[in-house]
Amino acid sequence: MALRVVGIIPARYASTRFEGKPLADLAGKPMIQHVYERSRRASCLDDLLVATDDERIFQAVRSFGGKAVMTRPDHATGTDRLAEVCENLDADIVVNVQGDEPLIEPAAIEQAAQPLIADASIVMGTLMNDIASEEELLNPNVVKVVVDEDGFALYFSRSPIPYPRPGTWGQATYYRHIGLYVYRREFLMTYARLPQTPLEKQEKLEQLRALEHGYRIRVVLTEHLCIGVDTPEDLERVRALLRQA
Repeated sequence: MALRVVGIIPARYASTRFEGKPLADLAGKPMIQHVYERSRRASCLDDLLVATDDERIFQAVRSFGGKAVMTRPDHATGTDRLAEVCENLDADIVVNVQGDEPLIEPAAIEQAAQPLIADASIVMGTLMNDIASEEELLNPNVVKVVVDEDGFALYFSRSPIPYPRPGTWGQATYYRHIGLYVYRREFLMTYARLPQTPLEKQEKLEQLRALEHGYRIRVVLTEHLCIGVDTPEDLERVRALLRQA
């Protein structure tokens, strides 16, 4: 029997750095519409919806013909919001698409989901791509990942990993983690109930909770760049890219 794969885009209005970000105008459309329309083109998705705690976002999604569900406003993370939606969701595999990546490539969603579709033993997956500069490697806002020989994550960090010994830049390959996650639905429900872990708290990286509790995360190397919008300046950068397209 074919697996049912559902994409969920968590979107909240409140944000310390950029309030109302999902509704920010981008080439005549709210940003959440760009994310939704591009994600919908992923061939692996049987359904797609936006999970939000704000009536304005809910109505905006409905106005362009998208599907949206309201969730509680007290969720600490997007994963918690996903878990609430999944309590009553008909899905085998759930894709968490970040709501602040209006240039998301449909092929990236397909690449992340494929290992879980092909192998029932894999409970969680994500993406990585090459780090192109030493500046990115040293930037704590660029999350790094190292993997084992089978492509499963060994660790995620804001620090450069593996350690870049002086004079060795260009002699090793470094990978940036891309925050698009795929879960087997049953695991997502378990994952959301797991207590926070020391490394997760130290690095402020939620995915470390899975590793610290002994679960494996399959990481797929992709050539697609994902450009997130965290600030109004980021939005201007994406506007410029859209004008060039």
